[in-house]
Amino acid sequence: MKLTAKFFINSIAFGAGLAMDAFSVSLANGLSDARMKFRKMCGIAGVFAFFQALMPMLGWVCIHTIVEHFKNFEKFIPWIALVLLLYIGGEMLLEGIKAGEKKCEDESPKKLTFATLMLQGIATSIDALSVGFSIAEYEFTEALISALIIAAVTFVICMGGLFIGKKFGTYLAGKASILGGVILIVIGIEIFISGIL
Repeated sequence: MKLTAKFFINSIAFGAGLAMDAFSVSLANGLSDARMKFRKMCGIAGVFAFFQALMPMLGWVCIHTIVEHFKNFEKFIPWIALVLLLYIGGEMLLEGIKAGEKKCEDESPKKLTFATLMLQGIATSIDALSVGFSIAEYEFTEALISALIIAAVTFVICMGGLFIGKKFGTYLAGKASILGGVILIVIGIEIFISGIL
C-alpha cells in the first residue's frame, strides 16, 4: 500500500469515527471542571489520542502474530468498555447527587485523577483494537502513520469537547457532575449494544 490520498482520507475518517466516544468523555470532563487550565486540557486530549493510536497498532500486531487469540478476546471488548464507563460514570453521578444534597456551591470541583483518566482512555479506545483488522494489509510503517493520524484527529476533537464542556460547565455549575456521569453511562451502554449486535 502506498501513502496515497485515499490512505490519508481513510486514516482521518478512522480518527473521526473512533474519537466520538473520547469526544463525549472529554465533554463530560470539561463539564465537571469549568476552570480547567489549557495545559491540563492538552494532557487529557493527549491521553485519549495516545490510546486511540495505541489500540489500532495493538490490533495490527495481533493480526500479524496471535490472530486466533485476538478473535477470542474481541467478544469481551464491549463488556470491558461497559464496565469501565459504568463505574466511572456511576461515580460521577453519585458525587453530583451528593454535592447537590449538600448544596455547597463554593466547593471546588472534584479533580480528575490520573487513574480515572487512564480508565477513560482505555474504555473509549478499546473498540479501536478491531481497526487492526481494517489496516491488516498495511506495512508496519503505514500502520504507524495511520495510527499517528488517528491520534492527531482524536486530539483535536477531544480539545473541542473539553472547550465545549468548560463553556457549558460554567452555566450548569452544580449539575455538571450529574450530566457528565449520565453521558459516560450512556456511552458505555452504546458501545456495549453496538458491540454485541
